[in-house]
Amino acid sequence: MAAIEKKNEDTTAGGEVEGQVTKIPYPKSVFLIIVTEFCERFTFYGMRTVLVLYLSRQLDYTDDAATIIFHIFTMFLYFLCIFGAILSDSWLGKFKTILYLSILYVFGTVTLTLGAVPPLNLPGRTFTMIALALIALGSGGIKPCVSAFGGDQFKLPQQVKQISTFFSMFYFSINLGSLLSTTTTPILRADVHCFKQQECYPLAFGLPAVLMVTAIVIFVLGYPLYKIKPPAGNMLVLVSKTIGNAISTRCREKKTNPREHWLDYADAKYDKQLIEDVKVLMRVLFLYIPLPIFWALFDQQGSRWTFQATRMDGDMGSWDIKPDQMQMLNPFLILVLIPLYDVAFYPALSLIGIRRPLQKLTLGGILAGVAFIISGVVELQLEKTYPILPEANFAQLRIFNGENCTYTFSTNLPDAKSINILPLGYYENKYVPISNAGFTFEYNINPIDDVLCPNFGKGTFKMRDAMAHSLFMSSKNATNNLIWYEDNVAKPTRDSPLVRCLSNVAPGKKIKWINKKDNSLIYDETAYELNLTEIAVGNFDILVNDKKAYEVSLRMGGVYTVIINEHPNEKYSGNLIEITEPNSVHILWLVPQIVVMTLGEVMFSVTGIEFSYAQAPVNMKSVLQACWLLTVAIGNVIVVIVAELALFDSQASEFFLFAGLMFADMLLFMVVAYYYKPNNPLAIAHPNESSEENLKKVKLEEFDNKSETKQN
Repeated sequence: MAAIEKKNEDTTAGGEVEGQVTKIPYPKSVFLIIVTEFCERFTFYGMRTVLVLYLSRQLDYTDDAATIIFHIFTMFLYFLCIFGAILSDSWLGKFKTILYLSILYVFGTVTLTLGAVPPLNLPGRTFTMIALALIALGSGGIKPCVSAFGGDQFKLPQQVKQISTFFSMFYFSINLGSLLSTTTTPILRADVHCFKQQECYPLAFGLPAVLMVTAIVIFVLGYPLYKIKPPAGNMLVLVSKTIGNAISTRCREKKTNPREHWLDYADAKYDKQLIEDVKVLMRVLFLYIPLPIFWALFDQQGSRWTFQATRMDGDMGSWDIKPDQMQMLNPFLILVLIPLYDVAFYPALSLIGIRRPLQKLTLGGILAGVAFIISGVVELQLEKTYPILPEANFAQLRIFNGENCTYTFSTNLPDAKSINILPLGYYENKYVPISNAGFTFEYNINPIDDVLCPNFGKGTFKMRDAMAHSLFMSSKNATNNLIWYEDNVAKPTRDSPLVRCLSNVAPGKKIKWINKKDNSLIYDETAYELNLTEIAVGNFDILVNDKKAYEVSLRMGGVYTVIINEHPNEKYSGNLIEITEPNSVHILWLVPQIVVMTLGEVMFSVTGIEFSYAQAPVNMKSVLQACWLLTVAIGNVIVVIVAELALFDSQASEFFLFAGLMFADMLLFMVVAYYYKPNNPLAIAHPNESSEENLKKVKLEEFDNKSETKQN
């Protein structure tokens, strides 16, 4: 018996035998969890990166409608995080919750991909809404479970250092998946042509869908290795019940049995320590009231800022930066900046008196506001390049001369009774007044000093308001030598320019465009078809019946009209006319606002999570995580409301509004922070344990909370 007692003394709970510490092997299962997380983040950010462009370009939603859908999707995703946490902790456990919701996630990505395949002729909008609902449920539901499930694989407290290593790898996998997907999917969307379309959304959505299937396969393969803990009850539910009981009891007993604090009314049903923990939690949550505004600004990187990028020039010489590709800067900068904060930024801030967490959090919010001021200034510069669109009570008139002669137009236009148009030239009037009865444009066309030039004579045309009317003079068209058509002057919604070829050549001849970069045929029409065609950026040779007629260069965001005239002996001349100015503000001007926003994100998100978790009782950390995710959801609701109200015609004004809201919000936060009384979570959480024991418990749970930083 003495020998057995001696052996028990030598073999401690920490694994020490005769002074030696038994090393616990690093759990191999966590590597499968890390790879699973990488695949899931690749799927989510890959899909999300191109989503607003798909909604606007493929499904023909307006920019405002696409923005609203994007943020409603994001809102539901973060609200459903609560559902995932409750499902996991109360019924299914983490493994089954991750598995079942990941299967729904896959159905969502596959549905989104199928809806984007044109030959299937599926109802794209319906399929997209169903897909986004499934993705929100899947991604949001598993979000609070994956990192916690990884933590379950470790034996605590013996593997505190190993769990820290897991957090680092887990966090790196999140950012790596985000970086690679935000770089790759825009390339698949824009540079790959499928199903005879300029953009290949089926591939841009299909690759993330494949990665999500891969994530499930890898996750399931680890089943024999996982430590699977049964559901232990959800603290969020318990806290909600405690608050509900306190409120209902207070309504009944406020006068008959008053308490010092309103939560004390729950003391008849719930443990005193639980009530004290909820009191601490509520004080911390009071700090959360101003936080949603930050996320309202932050999440617009995937909507408003992406639309802003579509109106900019991404030409880098040998390659083009895609508008949605700018989102890759955020995860890249996160990987670069986080190590620098502790060694450079925070020491520098301490020199100017910014040392406390709430000060850093406030500065993070201010930086977000500054980022939106920068985006507003950039938008003001972009507005100078936007075309003048046809307005109510006005029409636009353009006349294109396809002849090698100068003509005079005698008209009834109020401010242009006589118009001279040079050979292969054009006339433009963006403000032709239109009365309620309409306006009938009357004209008489005469050549100047050249009897060999064809005559076009007189004519009339009924013009309508808010329309762009164009007239093409083409004597070689035996059917109709004066061709009227409705023009488009708005900037292209896609990256590629739009071009219309007006050919004054013999009927039946073929007009071809050859890309000089790779000699590929990209345009092939018969003369006089006059289609407005989307063509890639670049340099092109225009051929008439395979004979070179003209050479043009097209730039991103431009709307062009090309006039081709045939001379005797099959000789040709041409003219390229800019109807709408191409994008001239370079897309790299977005870099400052993205850098400032990312600086704010790291300071706001990381500091906010670490501070609030350090202040909360240990057993309330999961509840606080759920509430943190809710602030992201509410922030997206704010964006939806502002977009739905459509308060401004100018996007710059909306950016400045959000910046003003952010600054006002941080003033409110500073007031709230000033009156905040710091808590001692160590003593509150476990009053009967030593400070060292409490500190260890806090540290063991911090990894789970930090790992959600990027996902937020």
